[in-house]
Amino acid sequence: MKLGDLSVSYITIVLKAMHELGFNADDILKKFLLSKESLSSPDARVSIEKFMRLGHACISKSNTAWFGLLMGKVTSPTHLGFAGLIADSSNNIEQACHNLITYEVLNNYNNRGQSSFNKPLVGDEELNKQRAIMQFYSIAPYNDYNYFVVDSIIAGWYKIITNLSDRDDAIEKVCFEFPAPNYESKYREYFNCEVLFNQSNNYLVIKEEALSWLCKNACSSTTTLLQRYANNELNKFQLGLNFQEKVSRAIGPLLNGSTPTLEGVAKQLNIPPWTVRRKLIDDGSSYQQTLNKTRKELAISYICNTSLSLGEVAYLLGFGSPSAFQRAFKRWTGIAPGQFRQSNIEQ
Repeated sequence: MKLGDLSVSYITIVLKAMHELGFNADDILKKFLLSKESLSSPDARVSIEKFMRLGHACISKSNTAWFGLLMGKVTSPTHLGFAGLIADSSNNIEQACHNLITYEVLNNYNNRGQSSFNKPLVGDEELNKQRAIMQFYSIAPYNDYNYFVVDSIIAGWYKIITNLSDRDDAIEKVCFEFPAPNYESKYREYFNCEVLFNQSNNYLVIKEEALSWLCKNACSSTTTLLQRYANNELNKFQLGLNFQEKVSRAIGPLLNGSTPTLEGVAKQLNIPPWTVRRKLIDDGSSYQQTLNKTRKELAISYICNTSLSLGEVAYLLGFGSPSAFQRAFKRWTGIAPGQFRQSNIEQ
């Protein structure tokens, strides 16, 4: 099971940011085996892991820690595929935000979760009073390889909403779950609103009155036409997964720090627990087998493709302790995770 992948259009954003800084990134593209032909393909995807390593390489070359904010600044609706194009033609800001989130999965998928719009955040009483929230799921623990990802997504949403409304006062505040980095002043320069760190998640709050603001490129017929094609793509995406894969994808975002229950997964799928159990049996599996398979495949991806510590991997897979994870990994593969990582590096 892959950690996730995304359209090469996100690489285009990276290249635009490098160009903005006055750097040529051809050497980095070559290092990551990315050709200009692949970057022009509508079906080409890159893994989440490769994208993070490529972004880090650009940050190192340009010596620009706030590279993700610059990526947001150069983001346009065309970079976000169907989601961006439909948002661009939407009637108002509320509809545009809804479309950005609804069709996001066509341009990027991450097993850690999916972005949301208008959902209250658990445990934040003040935020639950707000009606308009765009939330990017947590990708903690944070390190030099993924801060820029959150920065680019939040800053990209801010840029698109600002451009669509043709105003710079639609956003009330921008929040990040990580502590303020050493380039904190750059956030103050970029966002024309309150910026908070150490929050419950990564999100921006849209002013309630801004939801009804008209989008400057509004065109209902174009929106309807694009949605027709996008919905067909969403159907293909769903039909391409068997039921066990759907359960596995529902398990992924629920793993952080705990073991997902059948009831919790069923709620995510909007299906009664007994139906989930029966359908898995029909597929020759069970919930526990699917949970174990998901954990095993994600564990191998984390060990082989990231620099996360074993303790961090254990947490992301919902194990109570690193030792419990190490026992499970050895049971799955016959080798300890540390040895598995080392052997993979040496290959």
